[in-house]
Amino acid sequence: MDFEKIKIILLHGNGGSTVEDNWFPYAKSEFKNLGLKVISKTFPDNKLARQEYWLPFLKNELKADENTILVGHLSGAVATLRFAETNKIYGSVIIGASYTDLGEESERVSGYFDNKWNWEAIKNNQKWIIQFASTDDPYIPIIEPRYIHEKLNTEYYEFTNKGHFGWDTKLKEFPELIEKLKSKLIF
Repeated sequence: MDFEKIKIILLHGNGGSTVEDNWFPYAKSEFKNLGLKVISKTFPDNKLARQEYWLPFLKNELKADENTILVGHLSGAVATLRFAETNKIYGSVIIGASYTDLGEESERVSGYFDNKWNWEAIKNNQKWIIQFASTDDPYIPIIEPRYIHEKLNTEYYEFTNKGHFGWDTKLKEFPELIEKLKSKLIF
């Protein structure tokens, strides 16, 4: 594999999140230490994380393509899945993902849940998908990530103590993310 071509794009969640929150600085540093190119930019419209802004930003500004690994957290995970429906990427890591708006207006306005999911396209447009979920997530019921795993046959890791992978647990390091992504790349 030609690592010079591979790039990782980090996608944060909504609610005003940025790539300076939680474990993002740690992941950026660890991936760079592995010699990987990392794009870590706060997305526009980070309060609502609307699809109409995020997907074009990924494609046109950040140049996500078949040599890109998307690492999405929460709304960033949902954006990752929607992007992979219509674009070839190398692979993805989805963390705390949902497939419904959970009955929340703040999620509904994103636009990600307006159309049916094309699970086959998401699978076929990338080599692999790693997924992390936690049974104690106070916002994402565990049935959501389990359903995504069932539909996509992801490489699935379920925790009991990671919560929402951030705000609620103040997660500053995420070595499992580094380890599992690294296992997909032969070093």
